[in-house]
Amino acid sequence: MTATNTTDTDGDTKSGQVAFAHVSRGYYPTIVALFVATLLISNVAASKGVAFFGTSELALGPLQILPINTDGAFFLFPLAYILGDVLSEVYGLKAARRAIYLGFGSLLLMSVCFWVAIELPAASFYENQAALETVVGVVPRLVLAGLAGFVVGQLLNAVVLVKIKERTKEKHLWARLIGSTVVGEFFDTLIFCAIAAGVIGISTWADFVNYVVVGFLWKTLVEVIVLPITYAVIGYIKKREPTYA
Repeated sequence: MTATNTTDTDGDTKSGQVAFAHVSRGYYPTIVALFVATLLISNVAASKGVAFFGTSELALGPLQILPINTDGAFFLFPLAYILGDVLSEVYGLKAARRAIYLGFGSLLLMSVCFWVAIELPAASFYENQAALETVVGVVPRLVLAGLAGFVVGQLLNAVVLVKIKERTKEKHLWARLIGSTVVGEFFDTLIFCAIAAGVIGISTWADFVNYVVVGFLWKTLVEVIVLPITYAVIGYIKKREPTYA
């Protein structure tokens, strides 16, 4: 006859042994952690407006090159869509939605915490209150922009990828990755830029269109450039996830 252990409300088994829950051995938790970290860092870095080629037209022979307007997160945020593609392709729409909701909650928590930190009375020896407000004081509005764009863009990205996969099965992965990115990134960029433009100092329609077009083209181009890496990561995880079918 085998003895069975029952667990009381304090987490100890009746036999006196300490009980612990099992941690998943798959890659899903790690990918979700990177996904959420990318979102948090991006939304803080995005508070800086960035312009390449200065603030005026750059003469290059007979050509006039306009300045390229973007934000400080342009080099990192595409990673969120790459990770989103991996989640949707390997784990499906339900698991991708769970990661998106976790990211949403994390961004909201970050915004609230920054707001509380700013409102707390500063110590007499603390001389960086104004700098703190300048850097993270705009984050709540950027988080609103990020939340709106992120939820719409990522959900569309996941839905489009899964719908294409239902038709193509395991074939034409490139079509799923690029097709979903084009749809998701477009709506994400448009919504985010519409809300965040004023925060980083964009005030004219020309600069706004520049901001949207540069952001969308850059993020989509990054997805295409790193397609071989995304392929390799997805293939690696598919082979090593025991539940993948």
